[in-house]
Amino acid sequence: MQYHELEEALCRLPSVDAVRIVGTNGRIEEVHVLAAPAKPAKQVVRDVQSLAMASYGINIDRRTVSVVQIERGEREGGERPSILDIRETTEGARLDAAVTLGWQGEVFVGEAAGPAASATRLRLIGEATLRALEAAIGGEIGLALAALETPTVGNRQVAIAQVVVVSAGEERTMVGSALVGKETSQAAVRAVLDAINRHIPQLRR
Repeated sequence: MQYHELEEALCRLPSVDAVRIVGTNGRIEEVHVLAAPAKPAKQVVRDVQSLAMASYGINIDRRTVSVVQIERGEREGGERPSILDIRETTEGARLDAAVTLGWQGEVFVGEAAGPAASATRLRLIGEATLRALEAAIGGEIGLALAALETPTVGNRQVAIAQVVVVSAGEERTMVGSALVGKETSQAAVRAVLDAINRHIPQLRR
């Protein structure tokens, strides 16, 4: 079946606002759900499983379902994408990074894969962020990560991202930054978003 059919069906659940399903070869690997906090997240997961089984005969593993709950008023009319989920999965020597962004009531998932090495981890997260941004912006646009570093500036570690944007035959380089807190992965995503967020309205035209 086409995943968009199931996504549309799941969006009809009362507390669910947006759904993005990721899968390969007919196997559902990830289900990203943006929902209102009217129900506990565990109940939202059960509703997703029940509808998928009852309507399509599909058994969704609860471990593949990621639920982000945000008040509707907090995301209506938002001009900039927000971070919903950052997921890293290591299988042997391979690292799969997935970044989920929410924007104007929609969910966009970007993925990147590569060696499971400390030297490449943040770059993969940054590239996954760009793939999600490309899906959100749409149109003829190319985004590439030129650099993503976390140097110490003063007495704080800072994530700095350099992003190359190719649109309408024009190439531009943009830089963004974010202070590193407990999670370097979150700072990496915020730095990439900072580099391009202010330009999104022009890029989406």
